[in-house]
Amino acid sequence: MTRHSKNCTAGTVYTYSEKKRDTSASGYGSKSARLGKDSQREFDCCCLTLQPCRDPVVTPDGYLYDKEALLEYIIHQKKAIARKMKEYEKQRTKSQTEEKELKEAGLESQKTAFINSGRAPSGKHENKVSEPEAGPSSLCNMAADGKSKLPSFWVPNLTPSAAPTKVTKPDEKIRCPMSGRVLKLKDMIPVKFTLINDRDNKTSLIAKQARYVCAVTNDVLGNSVPCAVLKTSGNVVTMECVQKLVKKDMLDPFNGKKMQDKDIIQLQRGASGFSGAGIKLQAKKEGAALMS
Repeated sequence: MTRHSKNCTAGTVYTYSEKKRDTSASGYGSKSARLGKDSQREFDCCCLTLQPCRDPVVTPDGYLYDKEALLEYIIHQKKAIARKMKEYEKQRTKSQTEEKELKEAGLESQKTAFINSGRAPSGKHENKVSEPEAGPSSLCNMAADGKSKLPSFWVPNLTPSAAPTKVTKPDEKIRCPMSGRVLKLKDMIPVKFTLINDRDNKTSLIAKQARYVCAVTNDVLGNSVPCAVLKTSGNVVTMECVQKLVKKDMLDPFNGKKMQDKDIIQLQRGASGFSGAGIKLQAKKEGAALMS
């Protein structure tokens, strides 16, 4: 057994490999790992289904969605918002009714107290209304100077209430699950991908590693290649093509329309196996730690 062996048990030092192995086996402590390429979404995949889009649309922030999946998401969110709004309105109506009843009860108690403590008009036959004896205001059996203090925690006055959890007013706007901004179907931009011409008709599109190319330069697109959508035509080109060709005259090379900087929407993509592309590649899971 060499001294560098990971399974060495004769050493006096608790090595890093032993600590890592024990942490993984016990489940204690925080665990971190670098995400590989298989854990990243491809640039042409929907952010909801994580599958290649059949009818792709893109948000102004560059997040790609399948139109069918996006419509289902919007319908589902509208139903959820309507359900939450109904619960909120029901709770608000109930609380208003309770407040009204408490207010009426308070006015009645004040009226009763005023009548019981009132006096008849001054005269020869003045009748004094006897005041009712004040009963114990609470279950406390302490002296008069400590009535506001309760002697123990099991007194009924300290029993926690079983009131239902209050429902907050839901956000009535549908938001993008990726960016958190307001999501509107009219802001979605149709995307046109250019299929790769590899003369392979037997392999399905999903099984292919390279599926699309730049509409101008025919460069193969992937997570390692920054690309953008031209809003005026919907075609996908590489950022290199945008910098060298499109931004010179700011004209769409497909229809000749005048473009602005906001018409160039950079696609949000995943990461390659070697570098990140604006996303987090480090996954971390917090766990219970043993204090020594």
